[in-house]
Amino acid sequence: MDDQERGPGPRSEGGGDASPDRRPPGPLPYEGVWRFTAPAVDASVPRARRAVRDLLARQGVPVTDDLGYGLLLIVSELVTNAVKHAALLSPTIAVEVAVGADWVRVAVEDNHPYRPTALEADHARTGGRGLLLVREIAREAGGACDVEHTASGGKVIWAAMPLHRVHFA
Repeated sequence: MDDQERGPGPRSEGGGDASPDRRPPGPLPYEGVWRFTAPAVDASVPRARRAVRDLLARQGVPVTDDLGYGLLLIVSELVTNAVKHAALLSPTIAVEVAVGADWVRVAVEDNHPYRPTALEADHARTGGRGLLLVREIAREAGGACDVEHTASGGKVIWAAMPLHRVHFA
């Protein structure tokens, strides 16, 4: 996989002393956006998962075991879908990891114009629930996922989740 680090994400405005209620100026050491490209072949699924796992560890992103497993499952599902459904029109896919102070977002982009929707559970089918699984993992963690068109006519499917579990009252 080609690793194309984009550098840190947006910086917070303001400055001054860091306090428990206020973030220090500038990004935290683990904040940034990284993009990997890979051929749309089956072997890219475990490679993408390993690349994301290694990136999170190398950058020191504070992910819990549950969040880490969820992120890696999402990457597996999204890359598998791109390989399985988009490879004909998109021989290369991109995996992007963006990390902010309080969240992490993984996205998979391909050049196929079809924009999938999450299927509801149909117990008679043996497949077709990958995007549903991605949506549910993201929701359970307090995050979200979506599918968007790209400027080049393809699509990007992303899931964003908080680094710290959201507790609802």
